[in-house]
Amino acid sequence: MDAASEIKKLREELIKYGYEYYVLDQPTVSDFEYDAKLRQLEKLEEAHPELSSPDSPTKRVGGAPLASFRQVIHEVPLESLTDVFSQEELKTFIDKLESALQLKRYTVEPKVDGLSVSLTYENGIFTKGATRGNGAVGEDVTENLRTIRSLPLSLKDAPERLIVRGEVYMPKAIFEEINALRELNGEKLFANPRNAAAGTLRQLDPKVVSARKLDICLFNIQLVAGKQFASHSESLDWLRSKHFKVIPYVLCSSFKECADEIERIGQQRAEYAFDIDGAVVKADLLSDRAALGSTTKAPRWAAAFKYPPEEKESLLRDIVVQVGRTGVLTPRAIIEPIRLAGTTVTSATLHNQDFIDEKDIRIGDTVTVRKAGEIIPEVLGIVSEKRPDNTIPYKLPKYCPECGAPVHRDPDGVAIRCTNSACPAQLLRNLIHFTSKSGMDIDGLGVSVLESLINSGMVSSPADLYYLDEQSVAALERMGKKSADNLIKSIENSKKAGLQKLLAALGIRQVGEAAAKALAERFGTMSALRAATREEYTAVYDVGEITAGFLSDWFEEPRNITLLERLEQAGVLMESTKLTVDSRFSGMTFVLTGSLERFTRDKAKAEIEVHGGKVADTVSKKTTVVIAGDNAGSKLDKALSLGLRILSEDEFLRLLE
Repeated sequence: MDAASEIKKLREELIKYGYEYYVLDQPTVSDFEYDAKLRQLEKLEEAHPELSSPDSPTKRVGGAPLASFRQVIHEVPLESLTDVFSQEELKTFIDKLESALQLKRYTVEPKVDGLSVSLTYENGIFTKGATRGNGAVGEDVTENLRTIRSLPLSLKDAPERLIVRGEVYMPKAIFEEINALRELNGEKLFANPRNAAAGTLRQLDPKVVSARKLDICLFNIQLVAGKQFASHSESLDWLRSKHFKVIPYVLCSSFKECADEIERIGQQRAEYAFDIDGAVVKADLLSDRAALGSTTKAPRWAAAFKYPPEEKESLLRDIVVQVGRTGVLTPRAIIEPIRLAGTTVTSATLHNQDFIDEKDIRIGDTVTVRKAGEIIPEVLGIVSEKRPDNTIPYKLPKYCPECGAPVHRDPDGVAIRCTNSACPAQLLRNLIHFTSKSGMDIDGLGVSVLESLINSGMVSSPADLYYLDEQSVAALERMGKKSADNLIKSIENSKKAGLQKLLAALGIRQVGEAAAKALAERFGTMSALRAATREEYTAVYDVGEITAGFLSDWFEEPRNITLLERLEQAGVLMESTKLTVDSRFSGMTFVLTGSLERFTRDKAKAEIEVHGGKVADTVSKKTTVVIAGDNAGSKLDKALSLGLRILSEDEFLRLLE
């Protein structure tokens, strides 16, 4: 089979498998088989770039990061909906339609809580996707939308031009996975799937979008060339036949039927894969829609019924304290089980000590709990008249509940932290962060593997990862020789990640990817960074005084110095993988001897390294320059005998200037 035929066959198979998995939820092949075929297609397309196609399944993984989003003028405006908040308001809306046109045909659909987008297909090929924006002008998010697996990139027997509207959302199961990982990493949690989807769709890097597994559900045809539909329901059925994931609907013929369906949707909202914030009632016949028209903001033929926020009372039985990756103590309420938004809730966040004090929340209180729109249940306050007589004010412990070390409150905020950087509660979270994509990017080190390594006693710090041996790892449960071999290779590869990735991985407070990048570019080496002062840190873009303080404190902690030394001994690269800002000493090797007045040994070494040079301990023929201070000894004698270039401290300073 020639390359073109093989590529065509693989694409057709992968499109079919993707539709079965992501739209029908009825996979016919294993993930392994799908991934193997996808890799095969990627290799063929790389070998034959002339056969590249925008509708290939390989285009879903995300391309190069975007510089920004360009604006898109919507050919057909993306209108908003009129909201109704009660059965009485809904009846008024329907009565108005029936008095105007004697309407007796409606669709009722769940209202997905996500981001509205328009999708344009030209001759069956997906060519453009844009956010709703203000309804008239949105942002071009085509590359990000390509990563959504349920969205067909090509259509069979398609019209010349098609514009459809849908709602992008993050499935609840994916949202919970992402938040669980963010919690382990000590990152701020997404409040709800809509916030998570909104933040994801506007990422400039499509690869980030691809990893977060967004989904989409279509609910309207905006424009179609050469095809006519009599009703909205007919158009939705046609979209479904084209392999789109389409909003489920029910046809109704009266207010009562609409009201009953809205109630049913509300009762079953927990069963949907997506969050909903209401139900939408629409006139079904397109001729009725045309007759009714729109206001300046919304169509007259549709309304969104908004469910009231769900709040319930429960007994606060206990308060437990969790310790996060950065040592923050977070209180959590343990409550009598209640049903909220279709799920059983047994605990809720209490945020921090200030929140508890403000609401005067005590164990034994009856509290009000909310989950409306928020996947994470939260305590709103207490029911004061139901408070028992024997309650006492609650205070977070003075000592860490995991390791017993003293805790302290941040001088710049409300967080209360464990002071022990080696606290066992922080170890798993630290390792997850260290090995993550934003850190050292070590494939194969998922949560379960890290837990096994910790429980076996093989790993008690990030440095231990670089001293693992294949035989010991293979002996772990559910590992085996091949998995262990792949993991050891992945760990070995991560040694070359460079200073920027290492800095981001170490978990120094407020030193994220942006600050790590700026610091790595400025200082170039870990030793230069260690030798710098707070003032030198604050001179770096993206590093303020507070972050500089955290950096300085981190480098003064003996445990951290030991960690760095062990990482360096293991062969982890302690230099920036990028060119230094000033590489005047590139290719030069320096030796320091004697006492320097203006420099410590580390500071002089840092200055040399930040300018691209290297520092050696001994003088040899490979030495370029010897810097000689007072009381220089045998190293100076050897340099003289070899005829090497020798600089005084003043001459070295002039060289730097």
